[in-house]
Amino acid sequence: MAGKWFGKGEQGEAGEWIGFLDKGVKLEGTLELTGTFRIDAAVKGNIISGQSLILGENAKVEGQIEGNHIVVGGRFDGVILAKGRVEIQAKGVVTGEIHSPCLVIEAGGIFDGRCHMLGSSEAARSVTIPIRATSEA
Repeated sequence: MAGKWFGKGEQGEAGEWIGFLDKGVKLEGTLELTGTFRIDAAVKGNIISGQSLILGENAKVEGQIEGNHIVVGGRFDGVILAKGRVEIQAKGVVTGEIHSPCLVIEAGGIFDGRCHMLGSSEAARSVTIPIRATSEA
């Protein structure tokens, strides 16, 4: 069963797993996390993550995410503020804005919005790239 919660390579690089919200759960409000966390639920609000946040294939999240490493395998609508890498997996759909120094979109992943690629000095300089990416299999 552990394989269900761990995506490609996230366990080793992400740190300590602290929990998950499974499908069938609905949450509104602010969620603050200190370790790696997986969401397969419906969430509306703000998520603040100190490590890695994984939105699984069943996730439907609306709001703002602040974190380090963010993986989207489900649906996200809002703003992502990442200090590290943002990954949109093959079944992931992101609508809104992404602020990150690194963005990876797998074949089949969809991103409709604006991407602000941040350099090492985030506040000093940023490049804004409007993107609409869809992949046909």
